[in-house]
Amino acid sequence: MSCEDKLQATASGSASSASNPPAATPDSEAPSDSAPKTKNQEKNEAKRKAKMEKFLKKQAALNGAGSTDSGAKKEKKPKEKEAKAAPKPKETFVSTTPKGEKKDMSQPMAGSYDPVAVESSWYDWWEKQKYFEPKTGPNGEISPKGKFVVTAPPPNVTGRLHIGHALFIAIQDSLVRWNRMRGLTTLFVGGTDHAGISTQSVVEKQVWKHEKRTRHDYGREAFIDKIWEWKSEYGHTIMNQMRRLGTSFDWSRERFTLDDMLTRATRETFVRLFDDGIIYRSNRLVNWCHRLNTTLSNLEVENKELKGRTLMGVPGYAPEEKFEFGVL
Repeated sequence: MSCEDKLQATASGSASSASNPPAATPDSEAPSDSAPKTKNQEKNEAKRKAKMEKFLKKQAALNGAGSTDSGAKKEKKPKEKEAKAAPKPKETFVSTTPKGEKKDMSQPMAGSYDPVAVESSWYDWWEKQKYFEPKTGPNGEISPKGKFVVTAPPPNVTGRLHIGHALFIAIQDSLVRWNRMRGLTTLFVGGTDHAGISTQSVVEKQVWKHEKRTRHDYGREAFIDKIWEWKSEYGHTIMNQMRRLGTSFDWSRERFTLDDMLTRATRETFVRLFDDGIIYRSNRLVNWCHRLNTTLSNLEVENKELKGRTLMGVPGYAPEEKFEFGVL
């Protein structure tokens, strides 16, 4: 046999032995009991035995319960919830400070923040002490550091204040207080606006809603009295809201736009503007409100573009009655 034949026989023999390895003997499956074990092996073996014993005990317990209950499932008892202690009722704050006096701080502090308790009494004391009136010299001269005067835009007496009013008041009052602390002579003037057309419209809607009456049913004088009642109620509410905001108005100068002094000043201003030729009377297109029988400013109307002659319905008239628009 040549050398090449011997090499081929050897290769084929090794390949066959690799594809068919000899069966493992029992001695080769596990190490002999006589072989010494390491500490880790002994520790692992102890853990395995402990787990097995625990498992067997659990199985025995389950089998015993199954035999006594005849295979019925063990019902779980609902856990009894521990009765929670009822929350303590919140104590109602009662102010012991007389109106206008400095706040009594001898009462114990509440366990949690209570805005009513914290804010109580302070504003009445500030107002009585006249802290918000402008500070001047003996002869009425302003501070050498200068002056800072703000007139707050008067809110309409059509209703209560909203978050928008709170925003601008907070900003203005912060500036006024800052300049007051800087030593300037400061003045923050507040008041309310009659907003004639808007207030009349609101009152008319309320009267119709609650009484099913119109201003014509009341008559001119009686309806004006009704509007003044509205102004008295909501004007008072608005000023209380201003106080709750902590606004540092000089309340001795509070004004309403229909006060006699302001009415005379307005009339005087218009007469002077007319005499100087700055304002004048002329024929012009106006925004006429057929319901209120008065003109409205451009800010109080909604414009609608028309391409030509258009017949449209008008609120307050029968739906089938149409009027001509878009023609001069």
